[in-house]
Amino acid sequence: MAARGSITIDTPRLRLEPLRADDAAELFAYRSDPVVARYQGWKPATVGEVARFIAEQAARVFGNAGWYQLAIRARGDGALIGDLGIRFPDDTSEAIEFGVTLKPAAQGQGHAREALAAVVDRAFGAWGYRRLACSVDPRNLASVALCRALGFRQEAHHVESLWFRGEWVDDLVFALLAREWATRRGQRAMP
Repeated sequence: MAARGSITIDTPRLRLEPLRADDAAELFAYRSDPVVARYQGWKPATVGEVARFIAEQAARVFGNAGWYQLAIRARGDGALIGDLGIRFPDDTSEAIEFGVTLKPAAQGQGHAREALAAVVDRAFGAWGYRRLACSVDPRNLASVALCRALGFRQEAHHVESLWFRGEWVDDLVFALLAREWATRRGQRAMP
């Protein structure tokens, strides 16, 4: 079962940890960027909205049902380079969902893959989940490639299934089972 309470995950280049109050301005800067926000469900309107979001996250218990957002920081200087959302289900028989957002300067360097691989390891290991899922707009080619690179299987392509920002959009559903990850992990070195 998912660890309850505080969480920190270190990778060779990154640290995933709870967002802090002083992250509000930086989080707003990249989350409100139209290019970054194009496929995101949340595009904050003000720094105050982000500050409230961070305060709400701090009041939640990590691992309880619902969405929880982690900061993705560079290990060297602790700079916020992105965030990773995890939706915990009511119990471990259901799938965990993920979403990753990086600021433009951090994109294209393998940070999303490194962060997500570390969370997948934790989800299938210490947290005891058996299935993970991602929902992706098929026009978001970087996210589609990330899912495939990590070994997620495309399970569905729902055509014009979501009303999103004034238009009907398609939705690709990717999933990965613990046994598939274990097999894949044996075939490659972790980042």
